[in-house]
Amino acid sequence: MTDTSHGGDGPSDLDLIDRWRRGDERAAAALVARHAPALSRFAAASGAGADAAEVVQDTFVRAFGALDTFRGGSSLRTWLFTIARRLLLDRRRARGRRELVEVHDDDLATEHDALDGVVAAETARRLRCAVDRLTPTQREVFVLRVSEGLSYREIAETVGTTEGAARVHYHNALRSVKEYLDA
Repeated sequence: MTDTSHGGDGPSDLDLIDRWRRGDERAAAALVARHAPALSRFAAASGAGADAAEVVQDTFVRAFGALDTFRGGSSLRTWLFTIARRLLLDRRRARGRRELVEVHDDDLATEHDALDGVVAAETARRLRCAVDRLTPTQREVFVLRVSEGLSYREIAETVGTTEGAARVHYHNALRSVKEYLDA
């Protein structure tokens, strides 16, 4: 089994999985606390909008229901992103249309003067428009790389492609975003 250690202090994901399998409910809570924020960002950036929390919850329900099938060939994080991605694709198919990602004023990361707020809001709007113009696959790869810091190998496992294809999708997405922002 591949060690899926968590970068910080505390037990690795594999240790927590082992504890959960032996009946330690706190281990499951620790896994959720560790991975839910990244899954939520991914779901929101992938178009789940207000349903992001539900996607995260459904991801963990499916993951814990199938944890006995997790062999550790990839990291738990990658496996969770793969589950979340499948849920998002299912939702997209069920709705038959793509939803837009919304960024609210309280999501902005600046606390300076009014001009900073205007610039930040305009930058966020332009970036959101640039990302919205990407193909669904480019958007997923871009978000997983930029927002979540996944390696190309992890992205390839998550979206079901090759590492080379993940690199190409990322670089095409990056070029498209840059071209849109420079226009």
